[in-house]
Amino acid sequence: MKDSIVIIGIGELAAVFSRGFLRCGYPVYPITRMMNMAEESQQIPTPKLVLVTVQETELHSVLDKLPETWSNKVALVQNELLPQDWQAHQIKNPTVTVVWFEKKKTLELTNILQSPSFGPNAKVISEALQAVGVPAPVLKTEQELLYELVRKALYILTVNIAGLVDNCTVGNLWSLHQVLAREIAEEVILIQESLINQKLPHEKLINGMVEGIEDCPDRYCLGRSALSRLNRVLNYAEQASLQVPKLREIATLSKVGC
Repeated sequence: MKDSIVIIGIGELAAVFSRGFLRCGYPVYPITRMMNMAEESQQIPTPKLVLVTVQETELHSVLDKLPETWSNKVALVQNELLPQDWQAHQIKNPTVTVVWFEKKKTLELTNILQSPSFGPNAKVISEALQAVGVPAPVLKTEQELLYELVRKALYILTVNIAGLVDNCTVGNLWSLHQVLAREIAEEVILIQESLINQKLPHEKLINGMVEGIEDCPDRYCLGRSALSRLNRVLNYAEQASLQVPKLREIATLSKVGC
């Protein structure tokens, strides 16, 4: 029997990973909101990995409570994830997967782009995802990971925020409202640069975002977290004293719409 895999947060995303791990022969141990992680870690002190699949807004509270014995086995999959998120909790070498597949209760698993991983257990996650039909390469460098993290954040933030203006498909957003999409994307990249304190390749990232759009053009822009995503990036912009006129204009229109 292989070492156990702990999964914190049991939703649709966790279900996909769990099925993959089980098919690869790993026992899966779920951690729900009602369970005490410190107590559970005494039962499984040395898991193969600890996969955190909670929503972005819950990530930091979960990492705050993470048992020390699990901290060197962490695997992260959240959107809008950047190195500062795990570094703030003294997690030095996590395994990180950039998830590009979708799974909802009423929809089958849908792949958009490949879902790459980087870190000490990247191969384990890659094999598990491929076991359930998700293309999942292993990245070679931290810079490759950073690009993939920012590209996914750029995609999800741009299309969600644009959806507050016009909830069209992502394909129509790019074909009919490309000026709007580019304005949002450029401001999002400025915010990402301020968060990681380094310059980013704007056009390469926008082209990477477009790859995601073109790979699954019929999905709609607006997500249930769109407004909270907009408020979050505006807070980052405020902290960095960035001028983001298009994002502020959309925020004003969204408040009027409410």
